[in-house]
Amino acid sequence: MISAQEGGASLGILSGFVAGNFSGYYLGLAMMILMAIGYYMSTMGLAVAAGMLAPAVFAFGLVAFGFLGMGPVTIAVDSYGPVTDNAQSVYELSLIESVPNIQGEIKKDFNLSVDFERAKHLLEANDGAGNTFKATAKPVLIGTAVVGATTMIFSIIMALTNGLTDAEGVAKLSLLYAPFFLGLITGGAMIYWFTGASTQAVTTGAYRAVEFIKANIKLEGVEKASVADSKKVVAICTQYAQKGMLNIFIAVFFGTLAFAFVDPFYFVGYLISIAIFGLYQAIFMANAGAAWDNAKKIVEVEMKQKGTPLHDATVIGDTVGDPFKDTSSVALNPVIKFTTLFGLLAVELAVKLASDQGTTLTRALALVFFVVSFFFVYRSFYGMRIKQGAE
Repeated sequence: MISAQEGGASLGILSGFVAGNFSGYYLGLAMMILMAIGYYMSTMGLAVAAGMLAPAVFAFGLVAFGFLGMGPVTIAVDSYGPVTDNAQSVYELSLIESVPNIQGEIKKDFNLSVDFERAKHLLEANDGAGNTFKATAKPVLIGTAVVGATTMIFSIIMALTNGLTDAEGVAKLSLLYAPFFLGLITGGAMIYWFTGASTQAVTTGAYRAVEFIKANIKLEGVEKASVADSKKVVAICTQYAQKGMLNIFIAVFFGTLAFAFVDPFYFVGYLISIAIFGLYQAIFMANAGAAWDNAKKIVEVEMKQKGTPLHDATVIGDTVGDPFKDTSSVALNPVIKFTTLFGLLAVELAVKLASDQGTTLTRALALVFFVVSFFFVYRSFYGMRIKQGAE
């Protein structure tokens, strides 16, 4: 907020990037410490007592279970944000302040003295608190995906190495085995494409909605738009959200199949990579977006500077932050979970097919699947980008 006050929207946005990056450092270390404690506990005779091949992985699974145990708290704090956000919107759309003699009617019916200015102040303050609550819930959700993916990946490794007894297979879980290393690189590419594609869908949908509003809705001297116009705006946003979702899902689905069919150890590297890259990308985007949103709330609630250049700068930051915190970051959670769960089935199918029919068929199928995936990756940008005057 201070950055935006001195340097406008650009410095405000840069400060949000800094906040998101620093949050990735601290939350990443926190998760590492939790998993390190689990690992330390697993070295205290667990392997001998329970006959486990990899007690550390079991400990990591317990950490994931601990995250899931926070489910009720996570749901509560994650629900608080939308409730407070919608409460403010409902109040504004109700136009209750313009109703003739509304204060007298409320006093008569409910014996309450109404202070609309204070009500607006409290609703905006609660909206800011809701943003903070949502920001605390998102790392827990992505943490369940990432730590849980550890155990799922281990189950794939156990299947590929015959319970870690296949020395040749175990040796392939190394940077010295090129496909495994290439898989590590590929996972990062998919995570960055995904965040770009989801943000592109938001950008294009918002552009088309604003385009329709400017062309069809006259805001000057009008308190509210017609219901029909409002429905049209909702329909436009829904249309582009569904287009973006379709492109992303098909690209992820066929990408998972393609990488599983290339080489099973390449796929293991890919899964490890999307878990790690996805963790830090999600934390960064969730907290950077929350910082931009709350900077606007501070200007509105604490400083009471609506309509000033400072408020304009923070509104720009909030606009950037919404797809960060409410679209890309939260959507990485199901992407990681889907890829690991579906990947377990895909890699088993690929191994069975390679054993029965040979690797030529699996490599050919991998190429076909990748072409389909790449087509929708291409379509997620070039099919969704803004074209002037086009619908």
